[in-house]
Amino acid sequence: MKRIVITGFMGSGKTSVAGALARRLKCAMLDLDFDITKREGRSPANIIGDDGESAFRRIETSALRAALEESDAKVIALGGGTWTIQENRELIARHECLTVWLDTTFELCWRRIARSGDSIRPLAPDMGTARALYDRRRASYQLANLRLEISGDDETAQAVAQIESELTGA
Repeated sequence: MKRIVITGFMGSGKTSVAGALARRLKCAMLDLDFDITKREGRSPANIIGDDGESAFRRIETSALRAALEESDAKVIALGGGTWTIQENRELIARHECLTVWLDTTFELCWRRIARSGDSIRPLAPDMGTARALYDRRRASYQLANLRLEISGDDETAQAVAQIESELTGA
C-alpha cells in the first residue's frame, strides 16, 4: 500500500484525519509532532522556544526521514510547517507517498487552535501572526498531490472517503 502523508496548517485536522484513515485502512499511523516529542523528550513548541526554529526544522527532517525509512506507519500526519521545507518534500517524493493537503479555512483553523487551549504556539502566538503564516504556507501546501477542502468540524469521514477513493482509483 502506498504511504499517505497528510499536510495542512495547524488546526486543519491532520491528526484526526490520519488517525481515522489508519483505522479505516487497518494500518499504523504516525503523528510527526508526537513522534518528535517522544524522540526528543520535549514538544516542538519547547524545542522552538529553547533552540529556535532552525534547530527544530533539523530535528523534524531527521524524524521524518526515520518515519519514512524505519517506521511501518502507512499514514503520516506532518506538522504544519514540515511540508513547507523543500528538503522534506523531496524526501517524501523519493518515498513515492501520496500527499494530501487538508485545505481548511484560516477561520476554522484559528477556532480549533483557540478551542484547544494550547497557548504555546511560538510561530503563531496571536491571530495576526498566525494569519500571515497561513497565507505564506499556502503556496507550499498547493504542491501536494491531492487537495481536500475542509470547511467544517465534521468532515473527517468525508476526507477519509476521498483519500480512500484516490488510493483505489474509484
